[in-house]
Amino acid sequence: MQKKTILFIGFTWPEPASTAAGNRIVQLLHYFLERNYRVIFSSTASETPLSLNLEAIGVEKVNIALNDASFDDLIKVLVPQIVIFDRFLTEEQFGWRVAAYAPSALRVLDTEDLHSLRVTRETLFKKNIPFTTEHWLTNDTTKREIASIYRCDLSLIISSYEMYLLTDILKIDAAQLLHLPFMLNAIEENTFGTYPSYEERKDFICIGNGKHAPNVDAILWLKKEIWPRIKAKLPDANLHIYGAYLPQHVQQMDDPKQGFRIMGWAENAEKVLKKARVGLAPLRFGAGIKGKLVDAMQAGTPTVTTSIGAEGMDLISIYPTTTQGVHQEHKYGWSGKIANTADDFAKAAVSLYNKKEWQEAQLKAVALINGIYDKRFLGQKFDHTLTEIQSNLQTHRNQNFIGSMVMHHSLASTKYMAKWIEAKNQNK
Repeated sequence: MQKKTILFIGFTWPEPASTAAGNRIVQLLHYFLERNYRVIFSSTASETPLSLNLEAIGVEKVNIALNDASFDDLIKVLVPQIVIFDRFLTEEQFGWRVAAYAPSALRVLDTEDLHSLRVTRETLFKKNIPFTTEHWLTNDTTKREIASIYRCDLSLIISSYEMYLLTDILKIDAAQLLHLPFMLNAIEENTFGTYPSYEERKDFICIGNGKHAPNVDAILWLKKEIWPRIKAKLPDANLHIYGAYLPQHVQQMDDPKQGFRIMGWAENAEKVLKKARVGLAPLRFGAGIKGKLVDAMQAGTPTVTTSIGAEGMDLISIYPTTTQGVHQEHKYGWSGKIANTADDFAKAAVSLYNKKEWQEAQLKAVALINGIYDKRFLGQKFDHTLTEIQSNLQTHRNQNFIGSMVMHHSLASTKYMAKWIEAKNQNK
């Protein structure tokens, strides 16, 4: 029997060792490989030294070009049953070509996080303006991203808060969306017992990719306001900061005397997390759910973060409880502490360094991972959704009239602009 084919169109090649988005895509690749799909990953980007060796896990690689008819030929040959865009930007670039040349393919948008939410929050943060959903709704990136969601048959939403925004604020039909957070192995009792103990660990850790603006801001905040407060209370403690692509001005912050150490990229994040006693993630803007916090939970390392950091992962108190997929999360509790000012954050970090609080927080991590991120349950949920939509694809599309309308109007201009560029390039 011939395998089903799925084509991923990536904005970049996956880097699971350096980005949460890379980890997320690899989880989806494994999901389809385990279901015996022929899995093909394509991108217009160049690979980097940190790009995953996709062939080693059984994924085929294809380089594609923007505004080029060669993609049309590729998709006509592949005849994929499913096409996944790894963010709305790739859907804008290739969605109309998929619709034209593989009309029966299920078009899936993996939002990673709501890019528009992150952009809006960063803009407001820099202007010292509090975030409101009204600001988000008026942002042009929001309009582009929501149009992309409407054009697709299904959008994967990683954060329960973002599900709330889409279903309760924008009133998007829940049939167009699936809340699918990170798909992780459950933490078994015998695995938990192998974690390094409180006594075997020491110091604080902060992990974050330097290309991601919220991470760089978090490091600056740690350096200027938070770490001096912690160091005053715990003079023997150190903070180790890890991350790929850390900018030069961050690398120059390394200060052994103050215990503020810039370590660079961690080849094995789990290993360094298991050496640390407490993780710090003072994120003041951003979106989605945070890979660094999930990694810490999997390593048995409690964390201190902000409301933004924990958003959509557990805390029920920061958004309404009326949304599907949100109501059940409150029962687990955060694996650590939440604080939103420098003073409160430092106090929380010092408090969590205490053995009793640390052990209680570590236990909550197991409940969170197993209760929300268990890939067995999430895989079954994804199976059911894909089967339902694929078996009634035309009906599903007919019920998404706004999506049809947006596809007709906005992509007409995108299509003809792409055709014009294509013709121009051929005449060079």
